Amino acid sequence: MLRNLSIQSKTTLMLLAVSISSILVIALIGYESGKTALRRSIFNQLTSVREAKIQEIEDLGERTHQQIHVLSINPTLVQAAQEFKNGYNQLTSQSIPPQWNTAINQYYQKEFIPKLAASSAGQPQAKTYEPSTAQDRYLQYHYTIKSPDFEEKVRIDDPQDGSAFSKIHQQFHPFLREYVETYELEDLFLIDPNTGNVIYSTYKGTDFATNLKNGPFSESVLAKAYQQVVDEGADQFVTFIDFEPYRPSQNDPAAILATPVFKDGKMIAVLAFQASSLELNNIMTNRARWKEVGLGNSGETYIVGPDYLMRSDSRFLTEEPENYFAALEAEGVSKKQIERIRELDSTILNQEVKTEAVEAGLQGQRGTRVIDDYRGVSVLSAYGPLGKELNWVLLAEIDEAEAFAPIQAFQKRVLITTVAIVVLITLAAMLLSHLFVRPIRLLNQGFNQFSKGNTDVKVEIDSKDEFHELAQSFNQMVQVLQTKTQQLQATSQENEELLLSILPGPVAQRIKQGEEKIADSFSNVTVLFADLIGFSDFTETVSADEIVTLLNELVSAFDEAAARHGVEKVKTIGSGYMAVSGLSVPRLDHTKRVVDFATEMVQIVQRFNQTRQTHLQAQVGINSGPVVAGIVGRSKFIYDLWGDTVNIAHQMQTKGQGDSIQVTTNVYEQLKDFYEFHHDGQTSMGKKEGLETWLIKV
Repeated sequence: MLRNLSIQSKTTLMLLAVSISSILVIALIGYESGKTALRRSIFNQLTSVREAKIQEIEDLGERTHQQIHVLSINPTLVQAAQEFKNGYNQLTSQSIPPQWNTAINQYYQKEFIPKLAASSAGQPQAKTYEPSTAQDRYLQYHYTIKSPDFEEKVRIDDPQDGSAFSKIHQQFHPFLREYVETYELEDLFLIDPNTGNVIYSTYKGTDFATNLKNGPFSESVLAKAYQQVVDEGADQFVTFIDFEPYRPSQNDPAAILATPVFKDGKMIAVLAFQASSLELNNIMTNRARWKEVGLGNSGETYIVGPDYLMRSDSRFLTEEPENYFAALEAEGVSKKQIERIRELDSTILNQEVKTEAVEAGLQGQRGTRVIDDYRGVSVLSAYGPLGKELNWVLLAEIDEAEAFAPIQAFQKRVLITTVAIVVLITLAAMLLSHLFVRPIRLLNQGFNQFSKGNTDVKVEIDSKDEFHELAQSFNQMVQVLQTKTQQLQATSQENEELLLSILPGPVAQRIKQGEEKIADSFSNVTVLFADLIGFSDFTETVSADEIVTLLNELVSAFDEAAARHGVEKVKTIGSGYMAVSGLSVPRLDHTKRVVDFATEMVQIVQRFNQTRQTHLQAQVGINSGPVVAGIVGRSKFIYDLWGDTVNIAHQMQTKGQGDSIQVTTNVYEQLKDFYEFHHDGQTSMGKKEGLETWLIKV
């Protein structure tokens, strides 16, 4: 077929084949590179969120352990435990009137058992759960039965029964109730370590005045915690029993922390907290503000226990319950389980998650991978173990469809652009091939005329001279094109270097790829503002050239120090200097890097004063937290940061002192073990009253 084609057709096909192949290869490489870079970026973000949440949960656990230990050695608590124990034992021979027994029986049959049966398999019997001893029936009648509402029961200091126990209760219950409400506990218990009797409960449920050794709740999470403390028998021992369905709470999930209470070297009680899942859930769901931590429309963080059940709520149950239930049904989850999740409005201990990421996390592995989650949806997952005692797995995930949505849009743009370029190249190839064969056609016409015997024909094109000139023209064209290409490359390189000097590398790359609106949220970075005290007075004593030279010397020194410490300069305004760490490159130690950089800034100014005989002072303010970053402007744009974190950092600088670094409390809390801080009092900014500030003198 090629032998039958003209030179013009062959030239056209050749140009089209080479051009289209190059375009397709470049488009494919660009698409794959963009997809890989986006995937890496998303996994980095998920990993950062995962590590931040792991740290928050571990901090919560450590804080709760400290709370229960400190309370266990509180003299008031020690006295309360001893008094409650004595008061409880005095009720051993208490007689129970028939009407009290009737009230107890009716409470269990009509109140407790129907609610328990609704959340339990089988049919529980009231006799199984009724208190058996006289003191237990006495206490439950006065504290549990007479007022079945928990919020009313917790307010009863003295039921006016005249017993010694109630006098003790009136003395200590307000203190313990305030503690429970302050730290948002579900309940607080005191248990006799010898008998297993629950001698005190703040909310007085059916787990009050019962026996954890042989009573109806002897297999409960509370009984397990009590037994571990008694078996260990060591001072300062704290145990945590993972969430389990708790029958006194109608099988709602309950977790227990417990520790011994000692007096004169003897264990007199076991102190137990029924921990609330609210604070844990708030940390994992970011108080239902997933987008603010960079998880988009489908991202979430959640915890799974060693039983493959969730320890926090699913985002999809909160935001799109019907779609969530439809997904579970499609995955084959039983209708009974779906109805239980719907009824309790919680996935804690109800949603099974048995994915590859969970399996790897339970084996102590940290990593990222693409998996199908518990809804059967493909997600990007960052997973890792949480704590040594708990054997929990924390996962940060986002739907693959949302994560790769920008790539799909990019693919569409590439396809449209490729089609347009192919059309243009086709037209150009046809034109170029026509021009290429035109001299040959003119020569062929002359030869045809001559072959017909026309001796007067004049060939306007001298074959030798014309081809030579054509070669020269081509060479000149190539040379011109090469020169223009070099100029274009040089201009492009200069533009790229200028862009990188103004913007962070990742942002500059996004602009080069055609992204017009750039705005990102960062959950945790550290922002620095610095200014030179005395600079305005100094400018009045020297020339403009000298001012610029000296200021340039200082700013250059600051820039070099920022690069060494992994800190990014955002901008300079006059003698002011703004920088940030943890923005373009996520860093776990971004706060320390900024403080180290600030310290060097102050030292740079001090050395400058010595060499230049000036009297400048560096005034620095630092804050860390979430920020929004983006590009503002079109023809003359800047990359800037916004948010309370930035405003407070600037406030720290403006109200700071010379040759010192003023920081906020969150910076102080992170670095108090590394630097010597001085409390600087409080300041106010707008509606934010009483901001604690701290100073680092250099």
